Amino acid sequence: MTEEPAGLPLLQMALRVEQDIFVIRQRGREVAAVVGLEHQDQVRIATALSEVARDLLRMVGGADVSFHIDAGVDGRFHLRADLAPVAPLPDGRFEPQSGAVSRLVDTLSVSTVQGVTVVRMSRRVPANAPTPTPERLAEFRAELGRTAPSSALDELTVQNGQLIAALDEVRSQRDELAVLNEELAETNRGVLALYNQLTEELEETNRGVVALYAELDEKSAQLRAASESKSRFLANVSHELRAPVTAIIGLGRLLADSASDPLTTEQARQVDLIRSSAADLLGLVNELLDLAKAESGRIEPDWAEVDLRPLFGQLRGTLRALATRPGVELVVEEPPAPAVLRTDEVLLGQVLRNLLHNGLKFTERGEVRLRARQSDDRWNFSVIDTGPGIAPELHDRIFEEFYQVPGATRVGGTGLGLPYARRLVMLLGGTLELTSEPGRGSTFTVSLPVGGA
Repeated sequence: MTEEPAGLPLLQMALRVEQDIFVIRQRGREVAAVVGLEHQDQVRIATALSEVARDLLRMVGGADVSFHIDAGVDGRFHLRADLAPVAPLPDGRFEPQSGAVSRLVDTLSVSTVQGVTVVRMSRRVPANAPTPTPERLAEFRAELGRTAPSSALDELTVQNGQLIAALDEVRSQRDELAVLNEELAETNRGVLALYNQLTEELEETNRGVVALYAELDEKSAQLRAASESKSRFLANVSHELRAPVTAIIGLGRLLADSASDPLTTEQARQVDLIRSSAADLLGLVNELLDLAKAESGRIEPDWAEVDLRPLFGQLRGTLRALATRPGVELVVEEPPAPAVLRTDEVLLGQVLRNLLHNGLKFTERGEVRLRARQSDDRWNFSVIDTGPGIAPELHDRIFEEFYQVPGATRVGGTGLGLPYARRLVMLLGGTLELTSEPGRGSTFTVSLPVGGA
């Protein structure tokens, strides 16, 4: 049998949106089942299809997908899947993001068919499968035409079932291998036959593990997509809340203005309470928006040579007004010369301002000190306070979103400042670490490379 005409594929589909990836995976598995591929091969080619489809959707915005039956030079029939990108591939080349894809199919290549570039993959059809005559191919198309794609949730359920079945199969094979080892320990008869059987079973197990790794790669991609959705939700909600909250603050300011009708003492107190609550809410909204921007990667550092002396002078002037407790002193040490590093001055200022503000909030007596020291090819910025300190078991938790250390010294806040500060430091190519013990204060250390990330 020769290759069937290009105009008569078994099935054609379009890849344009994320939802189509699930449909292509499902339909690819159905086509593989119809032409006679074994269950494991069905899972392999469906997994390879979903990975390549995800890469093409990200790179060029989608592809047109078609399935064909070919007669190979080895005398075996092959199930072939062609993905024709809707836009030219960069440099006319394609490398799947997951290295396991090429191991899931027999062939994976980029070809030019009648002037159209396609990503082509294939899998051999078992020799005992029905011969794909023209009549049988027509039956295949009719059978595929009678089925309708299920939802993404249904496809995820099927994938979970396949993953569980693979794990059960591995566990079953492991138990079988244990029995065989016991038999080998009892007798030497049939050693060669048992050895060959073990080799075959181990090869099958390895193929199952490759398929399992491909499934795990897909789950990781889904988790990344869920994280991106959360960031978009935070950004959208924060953006929509800013306008009404700002309007509330403005109305409160107009009501309290001396040019407006005078308010009673109780009315003035209520208006001040409204303005204060709205200001707190606006602060929370702004922090949520900043955190969402950092998580989504939309903050791009503006790299430049930064002189730390003017930056420290600005921090000293703007934060001195916050040190309102008579028993707390704010000390911003002058950085040693030459106080220059390559970084983003605005982002670095936000980080240090956040850490100093936290220290002033939680320190009841003593001092809050900012110190900068250069060590080899790094600058270390230390914010040291004489506050209550933090227990070692809470050092990681304070960098979690919305978490605040419980205790008598707990003050107002959202629990978003430190997570946001750590994300900014990571964007600058550095680290943010904490050293603290209860009753002995805290030291937050920002370490940045002198030459930038």
